[in-house]
This record gives sequence, C-alpha cells and structure tokens, in this order.
Amino acid sequence: MKIIAEKINGTRKRVAQAIQERDAAFIQGLAKEQAEAGATWLDANAGTAPQREPEDLIWLVENIQAVTDTPVSLDSANPKALQAAIKVVKKTPMINSISLEPGRIDVFPIVAEHKCPAVALAMDEKGIPKTKEERISIIGRLLEKTRSMDIPDGNLYFDPLAMTIGTGQENALVFFETIREIRAKFPEVHVTCGLSNISFGLPARKYINRVFLALSMQAGLDCAITNPNSKDIQTTILAAELLLNQDRYCLKYTRAFRAGVFEE
Repeated sequence: MKIIAEKINGTRKRVAQAIQERDAAFIQGLAKEQAEAGATWLDANAGTAPQREPEDLIWLVENIQAVTDTPVSLDSANPKALQAAIKVVKKTPMINSISLEPGRIDVFPIVAEHKCPAVALAMDEKGIPKTKEERISIIGRLLEKTRSMDIPDGNLYFDPLAMTIGTGQENALVFFETIREIRAKFPEVHVTCGLSNISFGLPARKYINRVFLALSMQAGLDCAITNPNSKDIQTTILAAELLLNQDRYCLKYTRAFRAGVFEE
C-alpha cells in the first residue's frame, strides 16, 4: 500500500498560517514526521490565490526537500504553479491531479513531458458522477487521452471519488464496485482515494475510516491519501495486507509487532 501523506495542505488553518508567515520549521516538521512514518509521497498543496501559488508551492517543495528525500506530490490544478515547482524538485514528483474537468486539461502535457505518476479523478465537466457506470466511462475516456500522449497506464492512480456515507447510504458500495471494475478492465493502473472523505460529517470518524480502508484494499485499492502517522491507519494496513496475502511470510506484520507498532 502506497501512501500520499496529506498534512501539508494550505486548506488547513495552521498550514495556511505557516505559508503566509513563511514558518519553515513548521512545514519541515510536518514533512519529516510524515516521511519517517513511511509516506511514499508528501503532498504539497499551497491552497493560495493563483497569482501567488507558484511562489508558495516552490517554497513548500524547497522546505520539504530540506529535511527528507521522500518524493513530493505537487497538489495543484494550476499549470503555472506546477511548471514552476517542477523545476525545483529533486525527484520525479507525483502530480495531483488530472481529470476531464475543463480547468485541468492543461495539466496533461506536464504529466506527459516529465513522465510523472499522476492522480486521475473520475470527473468531467459535469462534476462527480453518481454511478459506477458513469465513473468507469470517464476513466475510459481519461485513458484514451493519456494513451494518446504516451502516458503509461502504470503511471496513473485513479481516484473513483469516495463520497461521504452521510449523504448517501450507497456511496461506499458504489466506490467498492467501481474499484473492482477498474481492476477487471484496466489491470495496469493503480487506485487511490482521499480516505477520510467517506466519513465526513459523521461522529467517531476513525472507526469508519479504518474499516473503509480494509474493505477498499480487498476491492483493489493500492494507494491512499491519508495521514501516515495515524496508528489506526498503520495497523489496519498491516493487518489487511497480511490477510490479503500481500505480506510474504507475515514479515511486515511481525516486524511491526516487535517494533511496538501495535502497542497502545
């Protein structure tokens, strides 16, 4: 299971403050703790106005890279910000994200040129589709475009869009069914999601999130945008990989146990 660490996001009040005040120590602390927790990529989302986003995203990348060599996920739909930030990254970044929404069309050439892995949202000009069939149709159209640009299927991390269960009792089931269909039709792609979206607006969210994670992994999820420092997330991934025959000889699980990961 690959993790896109979610904490460096300008939509969070404390992170926005750090970006505004150029509090490098705070950003570096977030980067270091998420990297040490085993993140595959560190998401960098400035969340600022388009005219200042290029400068802010560069600042985030430079501070992340000052304390870790974990690759960065450049989280923006602004081509100018992506083009500016990609010049200072030391390792090939992930691009988060592409879709068939009109505002994100200009991001495709950046992914193709730099041969980046990319999160691909199952969305088009109509917004978020409600059914499995609509999402699979959009994913098929996305693949037509990426293949025409020589972007390998294996570089794409499709997000079927987990919607809160609080506004639709069937939302989790639609999500699981979509993952299974993706796995059957497009076996080389990856599947990811913003994990906590499923529980938005509900109490005791961590219980929903960890069960949703395990069920999603069984359906075929192999990446998640989440908090790698969460003990609930860490232990759920270890146990699910063990039960899904993704942990040879139970080595990861037993090593984590000896390291005290499962202790209260």
